[in-house]
Amino acid sequence: MDTWLKAALDYLPRWLQHQLRVTEQPGVSLAVVHQGKPVLAVAFGHADQAAGQALTPRHRFRVASHSKSFTAAAVMKLREQGRLQLDDPVGRHVAGLHPQVAQATLAQLLSHSAGLVRDGADAGQWMERRPFLDEAELRADLAAGPAIDVNSRFKYSNHGYGLLGLAIESVTGESWAAWVAREIVAASGLHDTLPDVPPAGLAGLAAGHSGKWPLGRRVVVPAAMSTQALGAATGFVSTASDLARYFASLSPTARKSVLSVASRREMTRRQWLEPHASAPRWYGLGTMQGTHQGAAGGWDWFGHTGGFPGTLSRTVCVPSQGLAVSVLTNAADGLAGAWVDGALHVLQACARFGAPSRRAAAWGGRWWSLWGTTDLLPVKDQVLVINPTLANPLLDAGVIGELRRDRAGVLHGRIVLANGYASHGEPASLRFDAQGCAQQLQLAGSRLLPEAAAAQELAQRYA
Repeated sequence: MDTWLKAALDYLPRWLQHQLRVTEQPGVSLAVVHQGKPVLAVAFGHADQAAGQALTPRHRFRVASHSKSFTAAAVMKLREQGRLQLDDPVGRHVAGLHPQVAQATLAQLLSHSAGLVRDGADAGQWMERRPFLDEAELRADLAAGPAIDVNSRFKYSNHGYGLLGLAIESVTGESWAAWVAREIVAASGLHDTLPDVPPAGLAGLAAGHSGKWPLGRRVVVPAAMSTQALGAATGFVSTASDLARYFASLSPTARKSVLSVASRREMTRRQWLEPHASAPRWYGLGTMQGTHQGAAGGWDWFGHTGGFPGTLSRTVCVPSQGLAVSVLTNAADGLAGAWVDGALHVLQACARFGAPSRRAAAWGGRWWSLWGTTDLLPVKDQVLVINPTLANPLLDAGVIGELRRDRAGVLHGRIVLANGYASHGEPASLRFDAQGCAQQLQLAGSRLLPEAAAAQELAQRYA
């Protein structure tokens, strides 16, 4: 493992645990894979908040639209076997469709450019107001024809992926779930991943939770419902570790995969720019794409998100770094997307600066005051001064340099970089007690303390 990566992996759990605490989310599971090998798997909070059940890395989550990346891989595998082509009209494999829907190609369905309705006339399944659609209901929604002209723009459609599930069943002669479970999931070596929740239920399934409002408290949202004919769009259950490993295997640079390099390149190629978005994002065949801008410049990524009643999840793979990161949250207002971005910022900063030297490594810890928290992240010959309450803890990070230790064991440095409103150019020091435990951080004129000492000070002054 690269030494800079170890520094990032040491910090990520501390940051994420603090994020969970300050945002009062029920739970979060994080996994990181490097060069195809798992290097981090942690979980914090509760699998079921009402029951007080602790969340573990082995808990499965509903990962919703991550399913589309598995369905796309299934189509690509059948293409490699010569059993279908991407330019096949879907009507060649599924009979009884509206003529315009039947003309949509498999590639258009995979890339969400077939112009189909997103969720039909009644999308109540996403609000737990009705069951997920069966095949007859899916076909009834598609009977009205496309919502917009085919191949005119990117337009996300769960119904389109439900239709792909029917096409896979027609080509293989068996259920979509059974074929994908054997040919994609098992073949990828994933042991905690299923295409849907079995009729008998599933042990170790994390419950979903509502947002805190409008009730003023969270309620548990059941997660064990069948997704029926929309399984190919949203049925999957998995762990952060399995998802990180799977998406790492979809990278064109991966050494092991169920797909050829050519198929992986086609899946992860930027095909449609997402219109009307705050940041540039693209869609390929069952995968999203973008560029993460951080301390080490731009990291191109591909991956997917997932939103199920009571859960939000996101997984990204950065081929240039051999990295895959997956974050699963079990609340309707979960911060999976923001936390993946935050993890990438930490990884990029450590990659840019490098592993901490022996002198820098002596600095560290979380420090408190009336104003909240400050973390020290040592890198190379410097120390980053960061804010763990932020989704991007590296935002406007200060830097302590010119590090030295005096004869009394006190660490000294100078703030060599800071925001113009902060204490640029002023001294910093870190003091230890007789047992060698860090006792006080001095940043210019501000004295910061460990959490217990800061809490005691506040209680004595204001209680």
